Amino acid sequence: MTSAADRLLDIRERIAAAAREANRDPSSVKLIAVSKTFDAPEILPVIEAGHRLFGENRIQEAKAKWPALKERFPDLELHLIGALQSNKAKEAVALFDAIHSIDRPKIARVVAEEMNKQGRRLKLFVQVNTGEEPQKAGVMPREAADFVRQCQEEFKLDIAGLMCIPPADEEPSVHFAFLAKLASELGLKELSMGMSADFEKAIGFGATYVRVGSAIFGARE
Repeated sequence: MTSAADRLLDIRERIAAAAREANRDPSSVKLIAVSKTFDAPEILPVIEAGHRLFGENRIQEAKAKWPALKERFPDLELHLIGALQSNKAKEAVALFDAIHSIDRPKIARVVAEEMNKQGRRLKLFVQVNTGEEPQKAGVMPREAADFVRQCQEEFKLDIAGLMCIPPADEEPSVHFAFLAKLASELGLKELSMGMSADFEKAIGFGATYVRVGSAIFGARE
């Protein structure tokens, strides 16, 4: 049975190959190892293999394991890739280095306020609900451009890029292409898109961050 460190190496090689195929520099694609539901002992081998960029979905779960790990490994970078509730903004800004799920004015406002209070500057992504799925977070595609401008102008947020999670039963390429076009129109450089099953396709459409969990850590319980 392969170890998480072996699987990490395999994913890195696949990312590099997909980037080269798209005539891109492999270093332009960053791998977020999604460690949600996995505990510190399962994450540690991936850190010890040299990986430093991790993603979590839930603030409470992240609070239970990452402060101690960050103390041991100060260069760790932690990204919140799950939905953010406004009452958790203070904790999110304190713990995370990036948030991929800015999707409504209330969240944008409280994140801006907390960053100012705490003197922190996080990397921020606007999540776009490209499939217009009612159960999913994210701003609707037709409202995305206006919302990004509102974040920049009204809330004075430096929006780095866009994020999407395509519908599970649809061809993801359509969604990746749409997000890439929208980011280009808005002058945003970062694209957070692509997961374990489709990250190579996402890289072909310009993903700069891919979010891979099960392909590294194994199936979740």
